[in-house]
Amino acid sequence: MKVGEFQMKMDAYLDEIKMELTGGVLDLELDDTQLQKIVNSSLREIQRYVCSTKIITIPYKKCIDLSEYKVNAVVRVYRANADGVFSESSASYSETDPMQVSLWQFTNSLGNMYNFTDYANRMISYSTMQQIQNTMSTDLNFYYQDDEKKLYVNTTVAEGSNITIEYVPRYDNVDEVKSDFWIDVIMRMSKATAKIVIGRMRKKYIQTNSLWQLDTDILTEGQTEINELREYLQKNTQLIYPMD
Repeated sequence: MKVGEFQMKMDAYLDEIKMELTGGVLDLELDDTQLQKIVNSSLREIQRYVCSTKIITIPYKKCIDLSEYKVNAVVRVYRANADGVFSESSASYSETDPMQVSLWQFTNSLGNMYNFTDYANRMISYSTMQQIQNTMSTDLNFYYQDDEKKLYVNTTVAEGSNITIEYVPRYDNVDEVKSDFWIDVIMRMSKATAKIVIGRMRKKYIQTNSLWQLDTDILTEGQTEINELREYLQKNTQLIYPMD
């Protein structure tokens, strides 16, 4: 784990839920196995709202197999390098803005620079060709096939050797979640669900003719909390992400 990175294990979820519901004094009707099922159920519901992303750089192919990366949705695709157009290893290439150079030469008393017109014409032709290519076929346009875990990437210029992919990961267990925000959301969902389960258990049998009665208000409390959380998540869903 990196320095400053927080990771919450299943045991920590269970301990906090128990403390919330019992205060460390009362007996809890649910055992650890039941509480784990509640936490896993909360993770499954929260997964559809997760928008935290990861980035990987891998060798480029027109069809990339992403099955080993547990991808829930591909967000963006970036060109890692562009071998064959302007290689990063080429010492002769200089990132010069032709319009800036043109302004400099017009204000310079020395007149036109040697071979500048030829260089500017080549740059204009290259830019025009890129515009035509992007009109016929969009560069780095992609399609992710979730069933087969295949990513198809289209390129209109030199492909390059690597490609960078930004994606939303799929979590198989809560131990993998490292975002403070989503850890908090999972915890809140788990607490509310646990209150609903306990409330329904207590509501089935109500003590009568006794000095005490089971607290069934916890059911209403849990339902209110989980409805508010679901409404918040739905309003703040990242709809711009291509989630299936």
